[in-house]
Amino acid sequence: MSDDRPDEDALASARAAIRDRHLEPAGTRPPSTARGLHHTALISSDVERTVRFYQDVLGFPLTELIENRDYPGSSHFFFDIGNGNLLAFFDFPGLDVGPYAEVLGGLHHLAISVEPERWEALVARLVEAGVEHEVHSGVSVYFRDPDGARVELIADPLGEMYGTQVL
Repeated sequence: MSDDRPDEDALASARAAIRDRHLEPAGTRPPSTARGLHHTALISSDVERTVRFYQDVLGFPLTELIENRDYPGSSHFFFDIGNGNLLAFFDFPGLDVGPYAEVLGGLHHLAISVEPERWEALVARLVEAGVEHEVHSGVSVYFRDPDGARVELIADPLGEMYGTQVL
């Protein structure tokens, strides 16, 4: 059986070269042209189940549920995930969109920052709801939503990852 894994030293070298070419020190970077993430939109196979999960289990209030302007009969609905950011969903009744899949160019996971004292309570709510999950580094919990999208709740502040400033 052959080992098809890439050479880790070559990958580290390539990463360092990209970093050297493109990463400007924090004090010299130009400001972003964006104001922030308005919303990220995922697909829901069952609006009621999605609302129960995100609002009742995770505590993200539903803020609006309207018809999708691009597909009559479809819903477009939004949850408040804090800091002026929204998590949105579409459903597509009558279309066979198939199961969630992590594919090249697709969503790997959605990481949402929560206050450390709320993080513990949310992990307990996942346990209570019977949601399979995995805790990493004492600040991240990974799980899948009812349609299979991978979600991470991270107790690190926005702009920080495991004690390292990334913004």
